[in-house]
Amino acid sequence: MTPLPSSPAEELALLERELIWLDTRRVQLLRRRSWLKAALRAQSAGGWQPPHGGQPPQGAPGGWAHAPAAHPAPTVPSGSATGGPGAQHVLLILGGLLLAVAAIAFTLFSWGELGIAGRSVVLAGVTAGALGAPVLLLRRGLGATAESVGAVALLLTVLDAYALHAAVLPEADGAGYAAFASGVLAAGWAAYGVGVGRLRLPLPAAVVAGQFPLVLGAWAAGGSVLVIGWALLVTAAGSVVVAARVPGLAVRATAWSGAGVTWAGGLLIGLGESVSASGPLDAAAPGVLLLGAAAVALRAVWRAPQEMAVTGGVVAGLAAVAGVGGVLRTEVPWSWAVVVYLVCGAALAPVARIAVVPRPVRGGVLGAAAGVTGVAVLAVLPSAAATLLGPAAVLTGLWAGAPDGARELAAGAGAWPDALSVPVVLLVAAVLLGAVYASLVHEGREPAGWTGAAGAGAVGLVSAAVPVLLVSADVAYAAALVVDLLLVAGLLAAAVAVRRVPAAAGGTALWCAVAVAAHAGLLALAAEPATYAVFGLLLVLFAVSAARLREVVARSLTLVLSVVCALVVASAAGASLELGAPRTAVLVLVVPAAVVVLGLWVRTPAVVVPLEAGAGFAALVALGLAVTDGAYLSLVLALCGVLAAATAVRPERRPGAGYLAAGLFATATWVRLVSAGVTHPEAYTLPVSVIACAVGLLRRRTDPEASSWTAYGPGLGVTLGPSLLALWSDPHWQRPLLLGAAALAVTVTGAVRRLQAPLLLGGGTLALVALHELAPHVAQVFDALPRWSVPALAGLLLLALGATYEQRLRDARRLREHLGRMR
Repeated sequence: MTPLPSSPAEELALLERELIWLDTRRVQLLRRRSWLKAALRAQSAGGWQPPHGGQPPQGAPGGWAHAPAAHPAPTVPSGSATGGPGAQHVLLILGGLLLAVAAIAFTLFSWGELGIAGRSVVLAGVTAGALGAPVLLLRRGLGATAESVGAVALLLTVLDAYALHAAVLPEADGAGYAAFASGVLAAGWAAYGVGVGRLRLPLPAAVVAGQFPLVLGAWAAGGSVLVIGWALLVTAAGSVVVAARVPGLAVRATAWSGAGVTWAGGLLIGLGESVSASGPLDAAAPGVLLLGAAAVALRAVWRAPQEMAVTGGVVAGLAAVAGVGGVLRTEVPWSWAVVVYLVCGAALAPVARIAVVPRPVRGGVLGAAAGVTGVAVLAVLPSAAATLLGPAAVLTGLWAGAPDGARELAAGAGAWPDALSVPVVLLVAAVLLGAVYASLVHEGREPAGWTGAAGAGAVGLVSAAVPVLLVSADVAYAAALVVDLLLVAGLLAAAVAVRRVPAAAGGTALWCAVAVAAHAGLLALAAEPATYAVFGLLLVLFAVSAARLREVVARSLTLVLSVVCALVVASAAGASLELGAPRTAVLVLVVPAAVVVLGLWVRTPAVVVPLEAGAGFAALVALGLAVTDGAYLSLVLALCGVLAAATAVRPERRPGAGYLAAGLFATATWVRLVSAGVTHPEAYTLPVSVIACAVGLLRRRTDPEASSWTAYGPGLGVTLGPSLLALWSDPHWQRPLLLGAAALAVTVTGAVRRLQAPLLLGGGTLALVALHELAPHVAQVFDALPRWSVPALAGLLLLALGATYEQRLRDARRLREHLGRMR
């Protein structure tokens, strides 16, 4: 059994499905009847035999699908009366169009040739015949033909109305007559459609005609824009009633479409008049119109499906906000209009507690409130951002003196708003989101998803609203700093309390604390005492938070910020002592020194890594401060090398920190030599070579299998390479002598110790030194020899090599094997 419907909407949907099934069944029966008639005609003509595989037409009823063996269906010729309905529909449509064209031509061109009596007879006869013909056609089962003739009949009634105005009532006002005619046609088509019953076109046509009488009547009567808006709105309400109560898919679809168009027209008129109103009385009438539009929208979607109900609730809520807010905003300055609309949007929130309202509609109304809140926040966001970034102007004049109020710092950048509306909007939006969060938690929702997003949004808006309020209200400078620090402390406490607040809200609180701390730090840079006080307290707050945070990213962020605050304090100390930038760089290194000591004590990687990152940043700042003075730059580099060496004491940092320390020491030496005016490359490379070779010697003692290229190659190359380059431009004899002696010693050591790298590097260097020394004499010899001697000597050399090629090849192989056995 089919279950009983639980609501009128479900029963209506069930009836629609049943009607569609009946129409399909009727088409099948008509096809079967045509097939049987053809079979009887063929049988009466003398009998017939079925073709092989003959079957009844597709769609025949199941019980009749198989004809008796002796009387199967004949083959029906193409284009017979039993053909598919496609060709029939095309012919009917073309016939209806031709009749419509003929009727229009007759009305426009031949109407005036008839007298009044003739006109009346033609008018009455043609219209009556066109309207009565579908009834007879339906009785004979010609439904498609009846639909085509009915459409022509409806067109004839429109032409009759036009002809009546042109011939009998030419003095009548066009708009007024059109309103009257459309109303009469709507009523007549509705009555005709109900009377005939089986025609599909009259009732939807009546709905379309019904959209015009009130609007055209208001226009003809000279009504104002608001009157036309009300006419549109009443028309939309009538269409909603028709769509809700009149059966039939075509009628309902047409009524919903007409309701949407006329409702939108009335809404746009109300919005335009509300925005342009200059006073409460002027805005009251558009406000009422907008409230009427909201009521019509709610009535339309009260029992609608979920998606449509949510959409209707949204547009109804927005229309109500626009109506009420349009009246109230005329009593306040324009900068406060956003606040007015925001409060009106917040007034929609209690709808969620009204159980009578369907749940989808309540969701849509709350969506409208959320949309109004979001638009209000976006409207004031640029001004709020400019206010928060305004104190950055203090960077152009550090410690210029404490101002009287917080607005003075922001005003220097032109960034503060001209009213308190901006922080009020942010605070109201924060309160609304907080209420949503509390309501969701009270309902038992998990603090994640939309619940967590609401909490995070409330935290973010409060964090932005407080600094903006301090600047907008021109709070005293000291009070603004205190409030900012308290807000940072509160946000960090919220970030630490991960178990009691959602993760999204905790993360948002942490990042908001960073932003507010930056705002407070910029404010503090205006005065020397404020700089020490604010950054000192921020250092303590971030350090305490880092000790209590468990999330890796949050802890790393707070640790780095702690080091940055300490860096600012150290830099400020150097400025207070008037040490200058190079000397301040030495003082700044206290911060990374403290971090290195702390790293030796605390071995936890999650703590040490961010601390070392902050220390590296502080070291870079110190190098930047000392870059203008070579002596202090060398000192800072050496101290950084000491810190890197101290870090290398820890086994996990030994490789990287050890190489870094060696590089810093070498760089410090080079910078010192450059500042002293030393230009000999050996002064720069020889210390590095000694250290590198000493390290290589230690490496070979601990790992005898280590290659000599790894142990001694870098150290020897650092000195031998630059010295060779300097040799070719040095006119004196001391460098070739010393370099040659050193290369000889390296070569002999490599040969004695059977080390490949010293042997080859030393031998190559010794050969190049000898070539350098012999080059002038060789050039003199070549100048003294005749020109033919050079190719002759080359030829003799090639002949000698060719004659002893195999011996030379064996010698090369033995040399290669001998070198391969070296380390």
